[in-house]
Amino acid sequence: MTSTTRIDRIGSHFTAVVIGAMQLLLMIVITVAVLELFWLFFTSAADWLRNVDSVPDLQLAVQRRFAGVLLILLGLEILESLKIFFTEHKVRLELILIVAVIAVSRHIIQLDFEHTDGLVLIGISALVISLTAGYFLVRWRTLSNAGQRTDP
Repeated sequence: MTSTTRIDRIGSHFTAVVIGAMQLLLMIVITVAVLELFWLFFTSAADWLRNVDSVPDLQLAVQRRFAGVLLILLGLEILESLKIFFTEHKVRLELILIVAVIAVSRHIIQLDFEHTDGLVLIGISALVISLTAGYFLVRWRTLSNAGQRTDP
């Protein structure tokens, strides 16, 4: 056995251990985050319902809860990317773009549009358009490549 083959095998095992450890860590983080989200919701539900006196108050309260749910979804998508990398040894650009869209969407939900500078809003808009266009192009390429293949 050559030293290159041995190093490749060690590298493969090392990668598998690191990815497995990251998956386990992410599962723990997501579990704790879900439990914390439920805890925060149920311990503060009566309080935030009492403090809702108008539609803007309701909107702010709902936005905060949506942001928490999107944060959990973000973790799940990152976990899915790790699983795909572990099994296929590829980084799927489509999943990375989905994670980015979720992260930006979470940020947008939390924005205070009345006090946010117009240039920031234009920048975020350009970012959303770029990410969604990139996602569309990646999906279009994937679907068109799948259509060109013939099954044996």
